Amino acid sequence: MLVLSSPSGAGKTTIARKILESDDNLAMSVSVTTRPPRPGESDGVDYHFIDAARFSEMAETGDLLEHAHVFDHHYGTPRGPVEAALSAGRDVLFDIDWQGTQQLVEKARKDLVSIFILPPSVDELERRLRARAQDPEDVVQSRMAKASDEMSHYAEYDYIIVNHDVEVSTAKVAGILSAERLRRERQAGLTDFVNTLRKG
Repeated sequence: MLVLSSPSGAGKTTIARKILESDDNLAMSVSVTTRPPRPGESDGVDYHFIDAARFSEMAETGDLLEHAHVFDHHYGTPRGPVEAALSAGRDVLFDIDWQGTQQLVEKARKDLVSIFILPPSVDELERRLRARAQDPEDVVQSRMAKASDEMSHYAEYDYIIVNHDVEVSTAKVAGILSAERLRRERQAGLTDFVNTLRKG
């Protein structure tokens, strides 16, 4: 399970989309949320948009691997699709915040690789938030106010990337993913393979 986290506007969603396009063995975990869709977002692609009652039901029945309350809305990861992808031998990419990451660490630390994306500066973070033109001014200000708290959790992550350039950052994430897949404990059948080699 590969987690990407960042303050809003630092670029994690763009990086996630690019890494998915270049890696056929990576599946995206599509979160559920109680917030309304933004312009251009599609249900089932960007998020599963559900109401608060359905969200509460999923949380209570254990159908969510993790969930958090962020900017007056609820977000969570449905358990079923993640477990199905992992069982099929695919890696799963998560675009979640530090609260969700902490919950995944508690449940599956050995299967988790976490990356925190930082902006190159606070000014650049604000510029990116305004450039995407998806949020009213009060929401932009709220996201900027929250960014400092979000960034304070950087030390909880395995890797840190400062996103000066999205293509370079995407390449770094791809490099991390490749290296983590090569860890001895993640290579299924390795013992049998080595034993076969030794027998000649």
